[in-house]
Amino acid sequence: MAVAEQKDPGRPRFIRSLRWWIGGILFASTVINYIDRQTLSILAPYLKQEYHWTNVDYANIAIAFRIAYSIGQSVCGRLMDRVGTRRGLTISVTWYSIVSVLTSLASSTFSFGVFRFLLGAGESANWPGASKAVSEWFPKRERGLAAAFYDSGSSVGGAVAPFLILPVYLRWGWRVAFVIPGLLGFLWLMAWRRLYYLPQEHPRIGDAERQMILAETQEAATEGKTRLRDLLKLPQTWGTIISKALTDPVWFFVTDWFPIYLVAKGISLKSGLLAVWVPFLAADLGNFFGGGVSGYLIRRGWPLGTARKALVVFGGFGVLLLIPTIFTVNLFLITLLFGLATFSYASFSTIANVLPTDLYKSDSVASVSGLSGTGAGIGTIIAFELIGHLSDARQASGTHSFDPIVIVAGLIPFVGMILVLLLVRNTRATDEGLVRRI
Repeated sequence: MAVAEQKDPGRPRFIRSLRWWIGGILFASTVINYIDRQTLSILAPYLKQEYHWTNVDYANIAIAFRIAYSIGQSVCGRLMDRVGTRRGLTISVTWYSIVSVLTSLASSTFSFGVFRFLLGAGESANWPGASKAVSEWFPKRERGLAAAFYDSGSSVGGAVAPFLILPVYLRWGWRVAFVIPGLLGFLWLMAWRRLYYLPQEHPRIGDAERQMILAETQEAATEGKTRLRDLLKLPQTWGTIISKALTDPVWFFVTDWFPIYLVAKGISLKSGLLAVWVPFLAADLGNFFGGGVSGYLIRRGWPLGTARKALVVFGGFGVLLLIPTIFTVNLFLITLLFGLATFSYASFSTIANVLPTDLYKSDSVASVSGLSGTGAGIGTIIAFELIGHLSDARQASGTHSFDPIVIVAGLIPFVGMILVLLLVRNTRATDEGLVRRI
Protein backbone atom coordinates (compact mmCIF):
# COMPACT_ATOMS: atom_id res chain seq x y z
CA MET A 1 0.00 0.00 0.00
CA ALA A 2 2.81 2.41 0.93
CA VAL A 3 4.52 1.93 -2.44
CA ALA A 4 1.28 2.62 -4.31
CA GLU A 5 0.80 5.82 -2.36
CA GLN A 6 4.29 7.00 -3.18
CA LYS A 7 3.73 6.40 -6.91
CA ASP A 8 0.41 8.26 -6.99
CA PRO A 9 1.27 11.67 -8.52
CA GLY A 10 -1.93 13.21 -7.17
CA ARG A 11 -1.13 12.52 -3.53
CA PRO A 12 1.70 13.96 -1.36
CA ARG A 13 4.41 11.50 -0.34
CA PHE A 14 3.39 9.90 2.95
CA ILE A 15 5.46 10.19 6.13
CA ARG A 16 6.39 6.94 7.82
CA SER A 17 5.39 6.66 11.51
CA LEU A 18 3.61 9.99 11.21
CA ARG A 19 2.11 9.65 14.69
CA TRP A 20 5.59 10.05 16.23
CA TRP A 21 6.13 13.23 14.24
CA ILE A 22 2.87 14.38 15.85
CA GLY A 23 4.36 13.39 19.22
CA GLY A 24 7.47 15.38 18.34
CA ILE A 25 5.59 18.59 17.62
CA LEU A 26 3.64 18.19 20.90
CA PHE A 27 7.02 17.81 22.66
CA ALA A 28 8.25 21.00 20.96
CA SER A 29 5.12 22.84 22.10
CA THR A 30 5.80 21.83 25.71
CA VAL A 31 9.45 22.92 25.45
CA ILE A 32 8.44 26.37 24.18
CA ASN A 33 5.67 26.56 26.77
CA TYR A 34 8.20 26.06 29.56
CA ILE A 35 10.80 28.40 28.08
CA ASP A 36 8.07 31.03 27.95
CA ARG A 37 6.98 30.61 31.56
CA GLN A 38 10.58 30.29 32.88
CA THR A 39 11.65 33.58 31.32
CA LEU A 40 10.32 35.64 34.22
CA SER A 41 11.85 33.31 36.83
CA ILE A 42 15.26 33.59 35.17
CA LEU A 43 15.09 37.37 34.88
CA ALA A 44 13.47 37.94 38.29
CA PRO A 45 16.70 38.83 40.17
CA TYR A 46 17.43 41.59 37.63
CA LEU A 47 13.84 42.81 37.38
CA LYS A 48 13.56 42.97 41.19
CA GLN A 49 16.49 45.37 41.26
CA GLU A 50 15.24 47.49 38.36
CA TYR A 51 11.66 47.81 39.60
CA HIS A 52 12.39 47.53 43.35
CA TRP A 53 10.10 44.53 43.80
CA THR A 54 9.77 42.94 47.19
CA ASN A 55 9.42 39.18 47.48
CA VAL A 56 5.70 39.74 48.01
CA ASP A 57 5.50 41.70 44.74
CA TYR A 58 7.20 38.88 42.86
CA ALA A 59 5.05 36.27 44.58
CA ASN A 60 1.88 38.12 43.55
CA ILE A 61 3.02 38.19 39.93
CA ALA A 62 3.76 34.46 40.05
CA ILE A 63 0.40 33.69 41.69
CA ALA A 64 -1.40 35.68 38.94
CA PHE A 65 0.01 33.19 36.42
CA ARG A 66 -0.87 30.20 38.59
CA ILE A 67 -4.49 31.29 39.16
CA ALA A 68 -5.14 31.83 35.45
CA TYR A 69 -3.34 28.60 34.58
CA SER A 70 -5.36 26.59 37.09
CA ILE A 71 -8.75 27.92 36.04
CA GLY A 72 -7.80 27.97 32.38
CA GLN A 73 -7.09 24.25 32.17
CA SER A 74 -10.74 23.37 32.76
CA VAL A 75 -12.02 26.16 30.50
CA CYS A 76 -9.53 25.43 27.71
CA GLY A 77 -10.02 21.69 28.05
CA ARG A 78 -13.74 22.05 27.37
CA LEU A 79 -13.04 24.50 24.55
CA MET A 80 -10.55 22.06 23.02
CA ASP A 81 -13.20 19.35 22.91
CA ARG A 82 -15.60 21.74 21.18
CA VAL A 83 -13.33 23.28 18.53
CA GLY A 84 -10.91 20.40 17.97
CA THR A 85 -7.20 19.89 18.67
CA ARG A 86 -5.83 21.62 15.58
CA ARG A 87 -7.82 24.81 16.01
CA GLY A 88 -7.64 24.75 19.81
CA LEU A 89 -3.85 24.60 20.07
CA THR A 90 -3.55 27.14 17.26
CA ILE A 91 -5.62 29.60 19.32
CA SER A 92 -3.68 28.79 22.51
CA VAL A 93 -0.17 29.19 21.09
CA THR A 94 -1.13 32.30 19.11
CA TRP A 95 -2.55 33.80 22.31
CA TYR A 96 0.43 33.18 24.58
CA SER A 97 3.01 34.01 21.90
CA ILE A 98 1.40 37.44 21.44
CA VAL A 99 1.28 37.91 25.23
CA SER A 100 4.95 36.93 25.54
CA VAL A 101 5.95 39.56 22.97
CA LEU A 102 3.72 42.18 24.61
CA THR A 103 5.31 41.50 28.02
CA SER A 104 8.30 43.45 26.71
CA LEU A 105 6.10 46.56 27.08
CA ALA A 106 5.51 46.01 30.82
CA SER A 107 6.51 48.92 33.04
CA SER A 108 5.13 48.22 36.52
CA THR A 109 4.33 45.45 38.97
CA PHE A 110 0.67 45.65 37.95
CA SER A 111 1.36 45.37 34.22
CA PHE A 112 3.69 42.42 34.76
CA GLY A 113 0.92 40.75 36.79
CA VAL A 114 -1.63 41.35 34.03
CA PHE A 115 0.64 39.91 31.35
CA ARG A 116 1.47 36.87 33.49
CA PHE A 117 -2.24 36.27 34.11
CA LEU A 118 -2.90 36.38 30.36
CA LEU A 119 0.09 34.12 29.73
CA GLY A 120 -1.20 31.55 32.22
CA ALA A 121 -4.63 31.60 30.57
CA GLY A 122 -3.11 30.89 27.16
CA GLU A 123 -0.58 28.28 28.24
CA SER A 124 -3.17 26.30 30.19
CA ALA A 125 -4.41 24.62 27.00
CA ASN A 126 -1.14 22.80 26.31
CA TRP A 127 -1.72 19.67 28.42
CA PRO A 128 -5.42 19.19 27.63
CA GLY A 129 -4.62 19.71 23.95
CA ALA A 130 -1.69 17.31 23.98
CA SER A 131 -3.76 14.66 25.78
CA LYS A 132 -6.50 15.00 23.18
CA ALA A 133 -3.97 14.72 20.34
CA VAL A 134 -2.55 11.53 21.86
CA SER A 135 -6.05 10.04 22.10
CA GLU A 136 -6.60 10.84 18.42
CA TRP A 137 -3.29 9.56 17.10
CA PHE A 138 -1.99 6.72 19.29
CA PRO A 139 -3.22 3.20 20.05
CA LYS A 140 -3.55 2.38 23.74
CA ARG A 141 -0.29 0.42 23.89
CA GLU A 142 1.65 3.55 22.82
CA ARG A 143 -0.25 6.27 24.63
CA GLY A 144 1.86 6.04 27.78
CA LEU A 145 5.09 6.54 25.83
CA ALA A 146 3.53 9.33 23.76
CA ALA A 147 2.41 11.12 26.95
CA ALA A 148 5.91 10.69 28.40
CA PHE A 149 7.37 12.16 25.22
CA TYR A 150 5.40 15.41 25.25
CA ASP A 151 5.52 15.73 29.06
CA SER A 152 9.33 15.47 29.05
CA GLY A 153 9.35 18.79 27.21
CA SER A 154 8.71 20.51 30.55
CA SER A 155 12.03 19.35 31.96
CA VAL A 156 13.87 20.04 28.70
CA GLY A 157 12.33 23.49 28.40
CA GLY A 158 13.21 24.30 32.01
CA ALA A 159 16.80 23.18 31.46
CA VAL A 160 17.25 24.98 28.12
CA ALA A 161 15.66 28.28 29.15
CA PRO A 162 18.62 29.75 31.12
CA PHE A 163 21.04 29.11 28.25
CA LEU A 164 18.69 30.84 25.80
CA ILE A 165 17.29 33.70 27.88
CA LEU A 166 20.32 34.85 29.88
CA PRO A 167 22.64 35.48 26.89
CA VAL A 168 19.87 37.46 25.18
CA TYR A 169 19.33 39.50 28.36
CA LEU A 170 23.04 40.20 28.83
CA ARG A 171 23.40 41.38 25.23
CA TRP A 172 20.11 43.14 24.46
CA GLY A 173 18.23 43.52 27.75
CA TRP A 174 15.16 41.96 29.34
CA ARG A 175 12.60 43.33 26.88
CA VAL A 176 14.13 41.44 23.95
CA ALA A 177 14.43 38.32 26.15
CA PHE A 178 10.62 38.24 26.53
CA VAL A 179 10.18 38.52 22.75
CA ILE A 180 12.26 35.39 21.97
CA PRO A 181 9.81 32.74 23.34
CA GLY A 182 6.98 34.49 21.50
CA LEU A 183 8.87 34.22 18.22
CA LEU A 184 9.51 30.53 18.89
CA GLY A 185 5.78 30.09 19.35
CA PHE A 186 5.04 31.65 15.96
CA LEU A 187 7.61 29.36 14.29
CA TRP A 188 5.95 26.37 15.98
CA LEU A 189 2.55 27.48 14.67
CA MET A 190 3.75 27.31 11.07
CA ALA A 191 4.88 23.71 11.55
CA TRP A 192 1.71 22.79 13.48
CA ARG A 193 -0.66 24.10 10.82
CA ARG A 194 1.17 22.11 8.14
CA LEU A 195 1.51 18.88 10.12
CA TYR A 196 -1.57 18.35 12.28
CA TYR A 197 -4.80 16.89 10.94
CA LEU A 198 -6.94 14.04 12.23
CA PRO A 199 -5.70 10.62 11.04
CA GLN A 200 -8.78 10.11 8.84
CA GLU A 201 -8.12 13.45 7.10
CA HIS A 202 -4.32 13.60 6.94
CA PRO A 203 -2.89 13.67 3.39
CA ARG A 204 0.56 12.39 4.46
CA ILE A 205 -0.37 9.26 6.44
CA GLY A 206 0.13 5.75 5.09
CA ASP A 207 -2.90 3.49 4.80
CA ALA A 208 -1.52 0.88 7.20
CA GLU A 209 -0.86 3.44 9.94
CA ARG A 210 -4.24 5.08 9.38
CA GLN A 211 -6.08 1.76 9.70
CA MET A 212 -4.10 0.82 12.82
CA ILE A 213 -4.99 4.10 14.54
CA LEU A 214 -8.64 4.25 13.49
CA ALA A 215 -9.27 0.67 14.55
CA GLU A 216 -9.24 1.96 18.14
CA THR A 217 -10.13 5.64 17.94
CA GLN A 218 -13.20 5.37 15.71
CA GLU A 219 -14.91 3.05 18.21
CA ALA A 220 -15.41 5.99 20.55
CA ALA A 221 -16.42 8.39 17.80
CA THR A 222 -19.74 6.62 17.32
CA GLU A 223 -20.89 7.40 20.87
CA GLY A 224 -22.88 10.47 21.96
CA LYS A 225 -21.30 13.49 23.65
CA THR A 226 -21.03 13.52 27.44
CA ARG A 227 -21.98 16.62 29.41
CA LEU A 228 -19.51 18.05 31.91
CA ARG A 229 -21.85 17.53 34.86
CA ASP A 230 -22.22 13.88 33.84
CA LEU A 231 -18.43 13.49 33.73
CA LEU A 232 -18.20 14.86 37.27
CA LYS A 233 -20.58 12.18 38.50
CA LEU A 234 -18.14 9.42 37.49
CA PRO A 235 -15.64 7.98 40.00
CA GLN A 236 -13.18 7.58 37.13
CA THR A 237 -13.20 11.36 36.61
CA TRP A 238 -12.40 12.01 40.26
CA GLY A 239 -9.69 9.36 40.18
CA THR A 240 -8.13 11.14 37.21
CA ILE A 241 -8.35 14.53 38.95
CA ILE A 242 -6.80 13.12 42.13
CA SER A 243 -3.98 11.50 40.16
CA LYS A 244 -2.76 15.03 39.31
CA ALA A 245 -4.01 17.01 42.33
CA LEU A 246 -2.08 14.84 44.81
CA THR A 247 1.13 14.45 42.80
CA ASP A 248 1.89 17.67 40.90
CA PRO A 249 2.17 19.85 44.05
CA VAL A 250 5.00 17.58 45.20
CA TRP A 251 6.82 18.06 41.89
CA PHE A 252 6.47 21.84 42.09
CA PHE A 253 7.71 21.72 45.68
CA VAL A 254 10.85 19.95 44.45
CA THR A 255 11.41 22.24 41.45
CA ASP A 256 10.74 25.52 43.27
CA TRP A 257 11.92 24.77 46.82
CA PHE A 258 14.75 22.23 46.49
CA PRO A 259 17.53 24.89 46.48
CA ILE A 260 15.96 26.55 49.55
CA TYR A 261 15.65 23.12 51.18
CA LEU A 262 19.36 22.44 50.61
CA VAL A 263 20.30 25.77 52.19
CA ALA A 264 18.04 24.95 55.16
CA LYS A 265 20.01 21.71 55.49
CA GLY A 266 23.20 23.74 55.81
CA ILE A 267 24.39 22.97 52.25
CA SER A 268 25.68 25.89 50.17
CA LEU A 269 24.18 26.32 46.72
CA LYS A 270 27.68 26.54 45.27
CA SER A 271 28.46 22.99 46.36
CA GLY A 272 24.90 21.80 45.65
CA LEU A 273 24.46 23.39 42.22
CA LEU A 274 24.82 20.11 40.32
CA ALA A 275 22.39 18.44 42.71
CA VAL A 276 19.65 20.89 41.68
CA TRP A 277 19.71 19.37 38.17
CA VAL A 278 19.26 15.80 39.36
CA PRO A 279 15.46 15.92 39.99
CA PHE A 280 14.89 17.27 36.47
CA LEU A 281 17.01 14.55 34.88
CA ALA A 282 15.43 11.87 37.05
CA ALA A 283 11.93 13.09 36.14
CA ASP A 284 12.72 12.90 32.43
CA LEU A 285 13.91 9.32 32.83
CA GLY A 286 10.89 8.50 34.98
CA ASN A 287 8.52 9.82 32.31
CA PHE A 288 9.87 7.41 29.72
CA PHE A 289 10.10 4.57 32.24
CA GLY A 290 6.42 4.93 33.14
CA GLY A 291 5.27 5.19 29.54
CA GLY A 292 7.59 2.50 28.23
CA VAL A 293 6.98 -0.09 30.93
CA SER A 294 3.17 0.29 30.85
CA GLY A 295 3.25 -0.14 27.07
CA TYR A 296 5.50 -3.18 27.40
CA LEU A 297 3.12 -4.77 29.92
CA ILE A 298 0.18 -4.20 27.56
CA ARG A 299 2.08 -5.86 24.72
CA ARG A 300 2.80 -8.78 27.07
CA GLY A 301 -0.95 -9.29 27.47
CA TRP A 302 -1.65 -7.38 30.69
CA PRO A 303 -5.08 -5.70 30.84
CA LEU A 304 -4.86 -1.96 30.19
CA GLY A 305 -5.98 -0.97 33.71
CA THR A 306 -3.59 -3.39 35.42
CA ALA A 307 -0.64 -2.15 33.37
CA ARG A 308 -1.39 1.48 34.20
CA LYS A 309 -2.03 0.81 37.89
CA ALA A 310 1.25 -1.09 38.26
CA LEU A 311 3.07 2.17 37.52
CA VAL A 312 0.76 4.11 39.85
CA VAL A 313 1.74 1.73 42.67
CA PHE A 314 5.42 2.03 41.75
CA GLY A 315 5.18 5.83 41.86
CA GLY A 316 3.14 5.98 45.07
CA PHE A 317 5.66 3.88 46.97
CA GLY A 318 8.68 5.49 45.31
CA VAL A 319 7.84 9.05 46.39
CA LEU A 320 7.96 7.85 50.01
CA LEU A 321 11.76 8.00 49.56
CA LEU A 322 11.53 11.73 50.25
CA ILE A 323 10.87 10.99 53.91
CA PRO A 324 14.31 9.51 54.85
CA THR A 325 15.97 12.80 53.83
CA ILE A 326 14.89 14.27 57.18
CA PHE A 327 17.49 12.04 58.88
CA THR A 328 20.56 13.24 56.97
CA VAL A 329 22.47 16.35 55.89
CA ASN A 330 24.66 14.44 53.45
CA LEU A 331 24.35 16.08 50.01
CA PHE A 332 24.91 12.88 48.04
CA LEU A 333 22.29 10.93 49.98
CA ILE A 334 19.73 13.75 49.84
CA THR A 335 20.27 14.13 46.10
CA LEU A 336 19.99 10.37 45.54
CA LEU A 337 16.73 10.13 47.49
CA PHE A 338 15.21 13.17 45.79
CA GLY A 339 16.27 11.78 42.41
CA LEU A 340 14.66 8.40 43.07
CA ALA A 341 11.51 10.09 44.39
CA THR A 342 11.14 12.37 41.34
CA PHE A 343 11.81 9.39 39.03
CA SER A 344 8.93 7.61 40.76
CA TYR A 345 6.73 10.72 40.68
CA ALA A 346 7.26 11.10 36.92
CA SER A 347 6.30 7.46 36.32
CA PHE A 348 3.05 8.11 38.22
CA SER A 349 2.57 11.45 36.45
CA THR A 350 2.87 9.87 33.01
CA ILE A 351 0.01 7.52 33.86
CA ALA A 352 -1.98 10.48 35.24
CA ASN A 353 -1.51 12.26 31.92
CA VAL A 354 -2.60 9.25 29.88
CA LEU A 355 -5.63 8.23 31.99
CA PRO A 356 -8.02 10.64 30.21
CA THR A 357 -7.05 9.13 26.85
CA ASP A 358 -7.59 5.60 28.21
CA LEU A 359 -10.93 6.27 29.86
CA TYR A 360 -12.80 8.79 27.73
CA LYS A 361 -13.88 9.20 24.14
CA SER A 362 -12.24 11.93 22.08
CA ASP A 363 -14.80 14.66 22.75
CA SER A 364 -14.25 14.39 26.53
CA VAL A 365 -10.49 13.79 26.79
CA ALA A 366 -9.40 17.44 26.92
CA SER A 367 -12.23 18.32 29.33
CA VAL A 368 -11.17 15.69 31.86
CA SER A 369 -7.48 16.48 31.35
CA GLY A 370 -8.29 20.14 32.02
CA LEU A 371 -10.19 19.30 35.19
CA SER A 372 -7.20 17.32 36.47
CA GLY A 373 -4.91 20.23 35.64
CA THR A 374 -7.15 22.60 37.56
CA GLY A 375 -7.07 20.24 40.53
CA ALA A 376 -3.28 20.16 40.36
CA GLY A 377 -3.11 23.94 40.15
CA ILE A 378 -5.37 24.49 43.16
CA GLY A 379 -3.39 21.90 45.12
CA THR A 380 -0.13 23.64 44.23
CA ILE A 381 -1.37 27.08 45.30
CA ILE A 382 -2.55 25.70 48.65
CA ALA A 383 0.68 23.75 49.13
CA PHE A 384 2.89 26.76 48.43
CA GLU A 385 1.00 28.92 50.90
CA LEU A 386 1.39 26.24 53.59
CA ILE A 387 5.06 25.60 52.75
CA GLY A 388 5.92 29.29 53.02
CA HIS A 389 4.18 29.81 56.35
CA LEU A 390 5.32 26.53 57.93
CA SER A 391 8.97 26.82 56.86
CA ASP A 392 9.13 30.42 58.16
CA ALA A 393 7.54 29.38 61.45
CA ARG A 394 10.09 26.57 61.90
CA GLN A 395 13.26 28.47 61.03
CA ALA A 396 14.48 28.05 64.61
CA SER A 397 14.56 24.28 63.98
CA GLY A 398 17.65 24.72 61.80
CA THR A 399 18.31 21.76 59.50
CA HIS A 400 14.94 20.25 60.49
CA SER A 401 12.79 23.26 59.47
CA PHE A 402 11.38 21.41 56.42
CA ASP A 403 10.88 18.03 58.10
CA PRO A 404 7.05 18.12 58.38
CA ILE A 405 6.79 19.43 54.80
CA VAL A 406 8.96 16.64 53.39
CA ILE A 407 7.05 13.98 55.33
CA VAL A 408 3.73 15.24 53.95
CA ALA A 409 5.23 15.52 50.44
CA GLY A 410 6.18 11.85 50.63
CA LEU A 411 2.80 10.72 51.95
CA ILE A 412 0.40 12.69 49.74
CA PRO A 413 1.16 10.80 46.48
CA PHE A 414 0.83 7.54 48.42
CA VAL A 415 -2.68 8.60 49.44
CA GLY A 416 -3.29 9.57 45.81
CA MET A 417 -2.18 6.10 44.72
CA ILE A 418 -4.74 4.45 47.02
CA LEU A 419 -7.55 6.70 45.81
CA VAL A 420 -6.70 6.13 42.13
CA LEU A 421 -6.74 2.36 42.67
CA LEU A 422 -10.17 2.64 44.31
CA LEU A 423 -11.78 5.11 41.90
CA VAL A 424 -10.39 4.15 38.49
CA ARG A 425 -12.19 0.90 37.79
CA ASN A 426 -14.88 -0.56 35.57
CA THR A 427 -18.36 0.39 36.80
CA ARG A 428 -21.90 0.58 35.49
CA ALA A 429 -20.82 3.68 33.55
CA THR A 430 -18.37 1.45 31.69
CA ASP A 431 -21.18 -0.89 30.64
CA GLU A 432 -23.29 2.11 29.57
CA GLY A 433 -20.46 3.40 27.34
CA LEU A 434 -19.80 6.62 29.30
CA VAL A 435 -16.20 5.55 29.88
CA ARG A 436 -13.97 3.00 28.19
CA ARG A 437 -13.20 -0.33 29.80
CA ILE A 438 -9.86 -0.38 31.58
